Amino acid sequence: MSEDSAAPRVPRLTALHALAAGMDFDRYFRWRRARDGDPFYVRFPGLGAALFTGTAEGAREIFRAPIEFLEPPRPNPIEPLVGAASPILTSGLRHRQDRALLGHAFHGPRIRRYGEIIRESTLREMSGGGGLVWQRGARIDSRAAARAITLRVILAAVFGVDSHEQQANYTRAVADFLTAFSGPLLLVPALRRGLLGHAPWDRFVVARDRLDRLIRADIARRRPAVDARRPDVLGMLLSTRYDDGGAVTDDDLCEQLRTLLVAGHETTATTLVWALFRLHRAPEALRRLRAELREAGPNASPIELAGLPYLDAVTQETLRLHPPVPIVLRRLTGPCTLRGVALAPGNIMGIALPLLHSDPEVWDDAERFDPDRFVERRYRPFEFAPFGGGHRRCVGASLADYELRIALATILGRVRLRLTQRYRRSRPPISVPHNIATGPQRSIPFIVE
Repeated sequence: MSEDSAAPRVPRLTALHALAAGMDFDRYFRWRRARDGDPFYVRFPGLGAALFTGTAEGAREIFRAPIEFLEPPRPNPIEPLVGAASPILTSGLRHRQDRALLGHAFHGPRIRRYGEIIRESTLREMSGGGGLVWQRGARIDSRAAARAITLRVILAAVFGVDSHEQQANYTRAVADFLTAFSGPLLLVPALRRGLLGHAPWDRFVVARDRLDRLIRADIARRRPAVDARRPDVLGMLLSTRYDDGGAVTDDDLCEQLRTLLVAGHETTATTLVWALFRLHRAPEALRRLRAELREAGPNASPIELAGLPYLDAVTQETLRLHPPVPIVLRRLTGPCTLRGVALAPGNIMGIALPLLHSDPEVWDDAERFDPDRFVERRYRPFEFAPFGGGHRRCVGASLADYELRIALATILGRVRLRLTQRYRRSRPPISVPHNIATGPQRSIPFIVE
């Protein structure tokens, strides 16, 4: 960091700042900017200080910084979840190779093949797959339902799980794995120590090992007889080779699959919950979306649904207000400047997406849920970046976006819901860390009408 006297100050009392961020990410970032302006520093336990911006100008500088000067910050808070071989954490040539490999799994034609899987997964949950039929008077735990839907999609689309026993085993293992990695383990690396098998870290390691055994068993079962015609991501990765002809090792493949599971499960589930919440507090927007779905008809294909303009606007406005991963971080390997502040190799810079998505220079009345913003204009990638940006933009963004649209359209096309009295007019729930994502502190219940 430069010794420039005009540079923003680095906060002390790291643990207290981590606690404040963990209790309410959005409010913490707004407080930091109000206190120190933009850019501002945030200190993370075990990682150090990161210089943040919440402006389109700053986001442009980060997304357009020289690729050779950027890498993921390490040690990374999510590394225990995804592993060192995760494409989220690799850099340089390795990262380019892995992105090229995974890119084949998430290009347009392949994504569209998952449409029926998404719709069937949603219908199964509504018909009682989670233990409760969505019939009149039923009280729906939206977070549990959304997680069940997105997990079914991931297991079918990524792992190729097609048997009830396999699905049940994975469901239990994934639930234990994600539940075990609590907010404190994410935010306070000092807690990642064992205590004779009784510490939270011990429980997480056991849960992670159990999930990895399932993944490795599937890899071992399918590697000898790879079928490239299967639509799932695992089959594609097993049959694809790097440019030098080498295959992905079992160890790396396990961590890449675990990454897709973690990144594609909680993030999309959280956004689906927020979309339902926002729509049911905005009667006109809900009316317009229902009318669009009626016009499309009950037999509209997933591809047709995904192309509906107002459905697109609703999902984008939800992601603007509630980006599931609220920060973008880059560690520098060369000198750089962020909004006039000189940074040296080893320094970290980042984007606070809740601030970027409410920048008054771009967004009018930013706190209001208004899908028409996305009907009336297109936003540049440094103004609206719910999946990050630049060369490290989320590789699974297209699947997440497609899944959100199909699941939301399927639900609204078949049932009418209402929020419980508590959530109709009160302030929206605060967002807190849930594994790799942030989401409502409590589940938001709905009643089937």
